[in-house]
Amino acid sequence: MRKPVDYRLFERAVDRSEAVAGLFDAAASALDEIASGRRELHAVRHPLGFLCLPVERDGDRGVCLHVFGSGVPGTTTGPVPAPTAPPVHSHSWELTSCVLYGSVGNLRVRVRERPEVPTHRVFEVRSDPAGVDDIRPTSRLVSCEPGPEQTVVGGEVYTLPAGEFHTSVIPRGTAAATLLLGRSRPGRFDFSLGPVHGRGHRVVRQTCDAAQTARTARTVLRRIDAPHPR
Repeated sequence: MRKPVDYRLFERAVDRSEAVAGLFDAAASALDEIASGRRELHAVRHPLGFLCLPVERDGDRGVCLHVFGSGVPGTTTGPVPAPTAPPVHSHSWELTSCVLYGSVGNLRVRVRERPEVPTHRVFEVRSDPAGVDDIRPTSRLVSCEPGPEQTVVGGEVYTLPAGEFHTSVIPRGTAAATLLLGRSRPGRFDFSLGPVHGRGHRVVRQTCDAAQTARTARTVLRRIDAPHPR
């Protein structure tokens, strides 16, 4: 029987570096089960350009492994999927993310309501369990500019509240993986920024088969077995 992820590890890891070791152990355990076939799940090619391994879901909480960048098998057009949705977005859930290896830039974006001189339109993203994302234009016209960027490396943890626009930045030619806890917040919605005159569209998330998923898990597992900061 698989061992569930202890959600309290994420809370403790924000302020206590020794708790990060528990998250690495949880990630390694889940990856070993996926790589060996003891845990049946399939990696998903996310519209934002990474592979997502949905480790578990429990009510309003969920844990995923996100794999970015080069060296990950399982796609025909490159190591990870190219983004099919605008990269600047906000979540209906708050996140706590532990970087397992590599470097992840969390770039926060300042968004202001500017209907008179907009640079972007806000789109609502509605996702269903079947893996279909409906990206619908709203009446909100805004301007945006880059805010502070936080660079997080292996062994470090970062958080992001629900509703804050951001984008993840992975240095070109590099790879990274994160173990992420998301907590849904009532009354929140998922949004992205798109062209002022952009139209709605639908994205169907592609699912990797069992062999591709297992190869991805083995690749990530080898990398997090390397020494990492505590």
